Amino acid sequence: MASGHKESPVAVYGALAANLFIALSKFAAAFISGSSAMISEGIHSLVDTGNQFLLLLGLSRSRKPPDDLHPFGYGKELYFWSLIVAVLLFGLGGGMSVYEGITHLRHPSKIENATWNYVVLGIAFIAEGASWFVAIRQLMRKSNGESFLKVLRASKDPSVYTVIAEDSAALAGLIVAFLGVFLGHIWQNPYLDGAASLIIGVILSVVAIFLAHESKGLIVGESVDPRVVKGIQAIAEADPDVRRVRRTLTMHFAPDQVLLNIDIEFAPELQASSLALVVDRLEARIRKEYPVIKSIFVEAEAFRERTEGDQFPDKA
Repeated sequence: MASGHKESPVAVYGALAANLFIALSKFAAAFISGSSAMISEGIHSLVDTGNQFLLLLGLSRSRKPPDDLHPFGYGKELYFWSLIVAVLLFGLGGGMSVYEGITHLRHPSKIENATWNYVVLGIAFIAEGASWFVAIRQLMRKSNGESFLKVLRASKDPSVYTVIAEDSAALAGLIVAFLGVFLGHIWQNPYLDGAASLIIGVILSVVAIFLAHESKGLIVGESVDPRVVKGIQAIAEADPDVRRVRRTLTMHFAPDQVLLNIDIEFAPELQASSLALVVDRLEARIRKEYPVIKSIFVEAEAFRERTEGDQFPDKA
């Protein structure tokens, strides 16, 4: 499992710059042409711009060092702010687009100067595509040959998968907006422009629900990839002083910060005085193979001192 947390702002900064420029362009085109779909797209890009600021805030706060009140650090701040992003995308992005679409359907108006819409949509598509490509490249940098969907689903870094989800929604919305403007202008049917705005709202709402679901799982406490768990167990069971691993519990506190609690049954002949050395050896091997494992707690199951034959408690 790769960390990648320190590299995450690259995708966020790229999306921020693109969305801010695109939002201003869309609102200008909407003002000139009177297009409902362009207003919805402008709202979408403006919300996305605000969302990037929130992600940057989450990234900054998640890197605060541990203290007495938060001994495991502030990594989950990033997950909290990504949830806020999902709420804003649903409420402001999706809700306002649906409202604008309904308003335009009730009071349709003819599109004027549609050429400006096409120019802005074309520029926006290029800018959003570039931002999307940067985020995809960052996500797939250490994919180990896995498919995009599998890597996206397994990602624990909201600053990357949120940008990808928002940019994907943006590209889909741009296509819908283009069709609404183009067909509405060609067929002189203003209702198509309003319908496009409604569809854009639905797209944003679906993406927001996906992001909220991902953030909820990480806030509640999500384990690392099952393959990482199996790898940790294999490292422990390969040690000559370990009989078996009884249980392995993990939880993400940040994309690059994982808590590990491992319940180990040590070999009966292991001396009590050697336990600390064995545990240190296991921790070093686990951290070397999986650098994201920052905190390790080992529960040592019953073993006995060979020299005196005294029974130790079940939990050491």
